[in-house]
Amino acid sequence: MENTTIQIKATNNPAIIKFEADRFLTEHKSFEYKNIDDAKNSPLAQQLFYLPFVKTVFISGNFVAVERYNIVEWEEVQNEVAEQITRYINSGHPVIKTDEGGKKLPYTVYAESTPNPSVMKFVANKRLVISTFEFKNIDEAKDAPLAQELFHFPFVKEVFMDENYISITKYDIAEWNDVTMEIREFIRVYLEEGKTVVAENIREQKTNKNTVTDTQYAENLNDTSKQIIEIIEEYVKPAVASDGGNILFESYDEESKIVKLVLQGACSGCPSSTFTLKNGIETMLKEMMHGKVNEVVAING
Repeated sequence: MENTTIQIKATNNPAIIKFEADRFLTEHKSFEYKNIDDAKNSPLAQQLFYLPFVKTVFISGNFVAVERYNIVEWEEVQNEVAEQITRYINSGHPVIKTDEGGKKLPYTVYAESTPNPSVMKFVANKRLVISTFEFKNIDEAKDAPLAQELFHFPFVKEVFMDENYISITKYDIAEWNDVTMEIREFIRVYLEEGKTVVAENIREQKTNKNTVTDTQYAENLNDTSKQIIEIIEEYVKPAVASDGGNILFESYDEESKIVKLVLQGACSGCPSSTFTLKNGIETMLKEMMHGKVNEVVAING
């Protein structure tokens, strides 16, 4: 059997790095471990927790994703982790002990309203994805089985996924009071049955990679654009994520000093989005960028 090779892949979360193998490590199941005791059925995850900066280990399909504590930067340690994972896999020892791994914690899913009356946020007690995904219709969701199933509900207009939640945009034919319980229970049962949320080979959307942690993307940006992205990542994204949305950097024009941002999830088409941008994000960027930003323009994703 040929040795497995590992590639290091950045994600849209700067704290998480994905170590992608050239073969499958698990069989149609995903596992998340918060500490070494959680990882009793995964010797590989247990080994990784001996590294003091490892916060969470996520194993699914052909990759191992690791979330770090802020005591280090990934550039300092990612090669060491990749080598450790490679050595372990090529040793022939099991990544997951299937005889011990059958018992899984049940999922809980709860619904949260968002500032956008057309969007409801459904939050799970475990991570669902490690990158953001936005689907405008069932054709776009061909590699995301859960999103495809959700589009079979006639009132579902759009589906947005990020970390441990799903934001659903509805058509006006239904009221949330009438359908929230049905959707929440459907998602909970789907997850507990161990079905796939997104396919392992799903192509990350281009907008998922506009982060300064993506080296190839960052090479094409000027210093001002990089500063803007860092401000959005640190100060804006956590707030909009709590409302079931996401904001991505689109472009910066040095002559006009106009910043264009893409709105996703609950932010997209939200009646309060323009107000929030003009009175929040735009003001923040003007103050922090010292004359380099004149205006922020919102583009619905």
